[in-house]
Amino acid sequence: MGCVYAEIELISGEDVVLAHRYMIGEEDIRRTRVTMLVDSGSYMLAINENIQAYLDLPFQYKEPSVLADGTIVECDVVGPVEVRFANRRATCSAIVLPGSSEPLLGSIPMEAMDVLIEMKRQELVVNPLHPDCASHRV
Repeated sequence: MGCVYAEIELISGEDVVLAHRYMIGEEDIRRTRVTMLVDSGSYMLAINENIQAYLDLPFQYKEPSVLADGTIVECDVVGPVEVRFANRRATCSAIVLPGSSEPLLGSIPMEAMDVLIEMKRQELVVNPLHPDCASHRV
């Protein structure tokens, strides 16, 4: 299987709340579009320091993380960050990888958005069983 990438929009969760409270305008919500590696072997959303700085996501806690080469590093966890793909959205925390590391879309935000990796086309797709909206499993 090759690498699967998807165009993902990341939005500051704090800015969304401030806009809903009319403390900032919709145009002031910090957001960015990022081509992310879709990594079902990773469980969290992983962003790099550049994305974290741009969205100004607040620190939540530190967590040890295992990199692809097996190295264990202590990473900041920040959030909330809203993740959007196609007609889906989810709010989650993100691990901050060092420097300009490649961002990863892990299994937690994928499941929350009810999206799948379509193996034949090697792309991220909306779950065909629920094309119009994500299932709300409890």
